[in-house]
Amino acid sequence: MKFQKICVIGLGYIGLPTASTFASHGVNVLGVDISRHIIDTLNKGEIHIHEPGLLDEVKKAIQSGNFHAASKPEEADAFIIAVPTPFQENKVGEYNGITYKLADMRAVISAAESIVPFLKKGNLVVLESTSPPRTTVDLIAPILARSGLEAGRDFHLAYSPERVLPGQIMRELIENARVIGGITPESAQAGHDLYATFVKGQIIQTDATTAEMVKLMENTYRDVNIAIANEFSRLADKFGVDVWEAISVANLHPRVKILNPGPGVGGHCISVDPWFFVEVAPELTPLIYHSRQVNDAQPHFVVDLVKRALGPLTGKKIAALGLAYKPDVDDLRESPANEVVHLLQKEGAFVKAWEPFKPDASLPGIILSPTFEESIKDADALVLLVNHTEFKNLDPEKLTQRSTARIVIDTAGGWNALQWQKAGFKFFRLGVGK
Repeated sequence: MKFQKICVIGLGYIGLPTASTFASHGVNVLGVDISRHIIDTLNKGEIHIHEPGLLDEVKKAIQSGNFHAASKPEEADAFIIAVPTPFQENKVGEYNGITYKLADMRAVISAAESIVPFLKKGNLVVLESTSPPRTTVDLIAPILARSGLEAGRDFHLAYSPERVLPGQIMRELIENARVIGGITPESAQAGHDLYATFVKGQIIQTDATTAEMVKLMENTYRDVNIAIANEFSRLADKFGVDVWEAISVANLHPRVKILNPGPGVGGHCISVDPWFFVEVAPELTPLIYHSRQVNDAQPHFVVDLVKRALGPLTGKKIAALGLAYKPDVDDLRESPANEVVHLLQKEGAFVKAWEPFKPDASLPGIILSPTFEESIKDADALVLLVNHTEFKNLDPEKLTQRSTARIVIDTAGGWNALQWQKAGFKFFRLGVGK
């Protein structure tokens, strides 16, 4: 099956790299987004998100004439839905006394509805948005049926999740294995033909619900493993052990690979996707549920560490270093660093944050410094929340001339304790009870 024109709905961290990669491989691509700012920015040859290599790819795509952005879909050979699936803000589910978060599928529903007027026989529709199991079959297919066409008979319908790492998206889109879940084998084959345009990794064909579950399993596996690392950090603190040392020794075992603890779990995948399993089967997911509880509570343990380092926090000035959900990206979604800042403020601290990858971000209730110097100059303590390279490379000796702070709290395992102590700092690290 050949595709001369495709329509990508949602131009965020996944949709835009996907659209520009297709365009740079000779496909005519219409990118659709509800944000006028995003549309205007892209059509000027600029981008609204930070991702290495993305700007060059977008510029190349626009200059080739193969890519432009608009607010509404048009007729195309294939449609890709790559919109966010966050939590519902004011609604939770309940089961046997536990409460759990629910997926907000409004953007997916709206995207599917926008395709209906343009759907034709022989088209392919692909859902990429991470979704609860059976979304493709039970939600997308009935919406598209409003066109008078039947999925699997008149047009192809498939689910194909992104499986890329922020900071490496442009490379991993091409090199990573891709899973295509069709509602029929023919739909899976059509999806294979589409992504074979640029994917060099293996393309695995299966059914739609299996593909949905594969995506959720990958991120849930990570979440559960991070939860045990975070629990180990709490135990080490209680027993007077350095968890970082203990993990490095335990990992010498050939069948053990413990992850590193940290201030929590964030981003739009690992901190969100496990809830989709809990939502659809709360009676079967106690481990997944409790792992989410552990990781969501980790910011409170960070605040306890800061209180041990500084005493009562009322009036204390703290520089919070990093607000992204992981190192060297600008993605602030579901970031535990933001929660730590809010909790410190509730304890009475005055917090200035510095996020080098998004210095102009607007975050409710958080004071974002315009520069690193501004965030640290009159601080009582520096709290490392994200292991950005910029922070790992700080020279403690030089920092004594730039800041009044003489207490540092490392929640991410990014700093050398002896180096900071030699420079005259009191050093505290998450998970170190020695």
